[in-house]
Amino acid sequence: MISTDTDPITETVVYAVPLRNRFRGITVREGMLVRGPLGWGEFCPFPEYDDREAAGWLATAIEQVTTGWPEPVRELIPINCTVPAVDPERAHDIVARSGCRTAKVKIADHPESLDEDLARVAAVRAALGPGGAIRVDANAVWDVDTAIAHIARIDRAAGGLEYVEQPCRTIEELAAVRRKVDVRIAADESIRRAEDPLRVAVAGAADIAVLKCTPLGGVRRAMRVAAAAGLPCVVSSALETSVGLAAQLALAGALPELDFACGLGTISLFEGDVVTESLRQVDGYLAVPRTPPEPDLALLERYRHPDPDRITWWNNRFDRVRKLLR
Repeated sequence: MISTDTDPITETVVYAVPLRNRFRGITVREGMLVRGPLGWGEFCPFPEYDDREAAGWLATAIEQVTTGWPEPVRELIPINCTVPAVDPERAHDIVARSGCRTAKVKIADHPESLDEDLARVAAVRAALGPGGAIRVDANAVWDVDTAIAHIARIDRAAGGLEYVEQPCRTIEELAAVRRKVDVRIAADESIRRAEDPLRVAVAGAADIAVLKCTPLGGVRRAMRVAAAAGLPCVVSSALETSVGLAAQLALAGALPELDFACGLGTISLFEGDVVTESLRQVDGYLAVPRTPPEPDLALLERYRHPDPDRITWWNNRFDRVRKLLR
C-alpha cells in the first residue's frame, strides 16, 4: 500500500512471522512495516487492542521514520532471556543456551497452571545457578488473594525472585499485593494501558516500572512516562521484529538510569525476521542501534502476509489509526 505524497509514510508491508512457541496465545506475529524519510518503522498492536490504544504504536513508528531517537547514554543493554509457558526441559534449555544471567518466565497462562509454573521456574533456577536473577510475568490474571498465595510459592521454587510483573490488573490490587509479599512488584499494563500513562500514580503500588515505548507513543514520550513514574525502569519488548525492537533499544540506551536487565531478547521467540542481521543478544547484551534496521527485500517477500483478507484488515486499521493521530 502506498500513501499520499503529503504523508510521511510512503510504503507499508503487512507481515506474518511464525513464533517458535505459543506466546500470548498466538503462534504467528502479525504487523505492518512502514517506511518514511528516515527508513522503516513498525506498527504492530495486537488485534484485540482498539484504535485508540493502537494510536501509540503508530506514533512510535512515525517518530522512528521521521524524527529519529535521542542520543544514547550507553552503548550496551543487559538483556534477560524470555521463557514462554513451556515444559521444564525446554525452559532449562532456553536459559542454558541464552548466555543471559537474568530470565523472565511466563506464568499463569491458564487457571490451573501453578504446578507447571513451579516446575518451570525451578528448571530456570537450575539452568541459571544461584547467582542468576529470575523474574516472572503473570499478565494481570490473578486476584489479590491468589497473587499473594502464588507469589510466595513461586518465590520459594525460584530460590528467590527478582520481581513479579503485573500480578493483578489494577493499581489498587497491586498495592494490596505489595503490602503482603516480600518480593518486588513491577507495573506494566497498569502504566501502558492507562488512559494517561503520564498521570498514573504507581509509586505506592509498585517497585519497578516496566516500559514499552512501542505502545507508549515513542522513545521521547516513554522517557517522560519514566520520569513521571519516579521508579527504576525495565524496558521490555512488545514482541516486534528487529525493526520495531530497535526503538525499544533506543529507549533503553537513552534513559538516564538503567538498574535492571531489559526484556529485549525477544527475537529468539521468532522463527525468522525481516532483517538479515537480527537484533539478537550476545553474552547477555544487545547493542544500541543508531539508525533503524533496514529490512531485506527477500525476507520481506518471505514474510509478507499470505492472506489478502488480513492484509485488508491491517490496511484498514492503519488508515483509521492514522486519522486519529491527525
